[in-house]
Amino acid sequence: MKKTIALALATTLLSTAAFAQDAITEFRIGILGGENAQDRMTSNECYRAKAEELLGVPVKLFTPADYDGVIQGLLGGSIDMAWLGASAYAKAYLTDPDAVEPIMVKTNVDKSFGYHSIGFARKDSGITSLEDMQGKVFAFGDPNSTSGFLIPAIEIPQETGATMASGDYFGEVKFVGGHEQTIVAVANGDVDAGVTWADGMGEWEDGYNSGALRKASDAGLVDMNELVEIWKSKPIPEGPIVLRKDLPERVKVDIATMTASLPYMDADCAYNFMAGEALGFQPIDHEAYISIIEARKSQM
Repeated sequence: MKKTIALALATTLLSTAAFAQDAITEFRIGILGGENAQDRMTSNECYRAKAEELLGVPVKLFTPADYDGVIQGLLGGSIDMAWLGASAYAKAYLTDPDAVEPIMVKTNVDKSFGYHSIGFARKDSGITSLEDMQGKVFAFGDPNSTSGFLIPAIEIPQETGATMASGDYFGEVKFVGGHEQTIVAVANGDVDAGVTWADGMGEWEDGYNSGALRKASDAGLVDMNELVEIWKSKPIPEGPIVLRKDLPERVKVDIATMTASLPYMDADCAYNFMAGEALGFQPIDHEAYISIIEARKSQM
C-alpha cells in the first residue's frame, strides 16, 4: 500500500507541475483560528512547501483572526483550500452549496474519523462536573467552531435543563477566540472552565493522542496534570479538508493524493499538520456532514 501511494505520488510530481502552472497561478490555504497566527503558520509550513513543490506555483498560507474569515475567503474565492471544522463546513454549505467540496478527513489510530468536545477545568478549582459549574464562567472558542460551541450548545443544555445564555445556568458564557485561547484562559485561571477538542484516545496526561490539548501540551503551554476533564460530548465527525469546487480537477486530485500520502512522505510533518498522533487521511464527502448541517440549521 505504501509503495503504491509513493509511486502514485512520484508520478504526480513528475507530470503535474507544468500542467498546474498553466491552470492556476497560485494556491491559497486558509488556516482556522484556534492558536496564535505564528503557531498556525509553523504547523502548516511543511504542508505548504510540499504543495508548492507539487503544484509548481506559489502556495500561500492565510491566518484570519477567526473562523468566519476562512469561511468567507472560501466563499469569495480568495482562499482555495482549508481544513474546516464540521460546523464551519456546514456554514459554508448553507451559505453557498456550490462553493466548496470535502475531499479528505483525518483518520484516528483506530481508523475512526471522530473526535469529542472536551470540557475541562483546573484540578485545583474543585470543579469535576457540569454541576459544579452552575453560576461560574464557562469559556467557548468561536461561534463557528463545532467542538468549541455548536455541539456543547446542543448537548450541554440537554444535561443542565437550562439555556446557554449567561446567567441562566452558567454565571457567564464567553467567547475567547479559539481553542488555544480557551486552554490558556482555563490554565491561567481567567475562566472557571472551557471546551476544546480532542480525539479522546490515549492518555489525558498527554492531552490525548491528538487535538488542541495535545498541541498545547506539546508546546509547553499547559501541564495536563494540572487540568481535569469535566465533560465529554458524544462523538463528532472530524471536519473535512475542503477545496473550492471551481478549481481544476487535476489540482484537486494532486492535493488529495499528497494529503493521503503525507504520513508516509514525512511523519514529522504529518504529526504537526494533524495536531498529534493519527493514522492519516481518507476520502470523505458531503454525506458525512448532513447531521452537522441539520444541527447548525437548528441553531440558526
